[in-house]
Amino acid sequence: MMLRVVSCLYAYACFYFRPLVKWFLRKTTHLCELQRICYGAEKGARRAQEFEYSLRHSRNKIIQALIQQLDTLCENRRLQGENGNSIIEFSASAIIKAKQINCKVQNRFHYPLTVCLAQTFGYKQLIHEVENIRNISYCSENEEHEEKLVRLWNCLMPEVRLEARITKQWDAIGFQGDDPKTDFRGMGILGLENLLFFASNYNGAARHVLLHSRHPEFGYSFAIVGINLTSMAHEFLVRGDLKNHMFNVVQGRPSIKHFNQVYVYLFYEFDKYWLAEKPKNIMEFSRIRDLFRGRISEILRSPRGILRLNFAIETI
Repeated sequence: MMLRVVSCLYAYACFYFRPLVKWFLRKTTHLCELQRICYGAEKGARRAQEFEYSLRHSRNKIIQALIQQLDTLCENRRLQGENGNSIIEFSASAIIKAKQINCKVQNRFHYPLTVCLAQTFGYKQLIHEVENIRNISYCSENEEHEEKLVRLWNCLMPEVRLEARITKQWDAIGFQGDDPKTDFRGMGILGLENLLFFASNYNGAARHVLLHSRHPEFGYSFAIVGINLTSMAHEFLVRGDLKNHMFNVVQGRPSIKHFNQVYVYLFYEFDKYWLAEKPKNIMEFSRIRDLFRGRISEILRSPRGILRLNFAIETI
């Protein structure tokens, strides 16, 4: 009860006193809050997070309308390629005009402003992109889906010919039954896309993790665990937990490639963590997964947090 009261008082104080503090600082520094952040905050997550908070709490009507338009464009995945660059440039110009900033005097402001805009709304668009892929169910009548599934097999088992589409062979790469499509129900085609990205772009590491998954004592189902880690990566993204990582590694719009690289990191690190825990059996998966999630969350909470890929392949 006391915590709720304190939270309400803090929110009340911020709502009424924050504009006064901003006005005082602008009068004394001759810089708006966005300028102070872009000039003074450490480049990366700290600057981008402070920028987003300031932007979304702005009482300027023009900026509020701009944010609504950008959110809509993100939802429709319109911040792509040169069109996306043009939208970011237009938005930066609109903010500069709304804040009455003289760019001839404040010529250092434009670049960090565009970077922060690209990071902020690029992340929001990435959520919609990933969600769109997740909502696509695997369809055995879709030639593209089928082709990607076969490619996954060929990447992980290049020395073994797949005898049929529905076969017990799928167990070799960690699917539960004769037909892998049933295992993709929870995460849709996103689960397959993640597995294929790992297997095709980091083939040596993926095949080594597959080898670990066959450990006679500490083995696990490679594909099923991979799909569980897709769920974890998706959860981190949607909750905003990946912002610090993304803003530290991408000085622009985060893309689906960056999300896939986070997935690769999670899979590779989970494999090491699982073996280090020496589980008694697969029934310990939930416990170890939750411990691993907590460990990753701790890294992501740091303003300097980065999920850095660091492959060191070992024989077990």
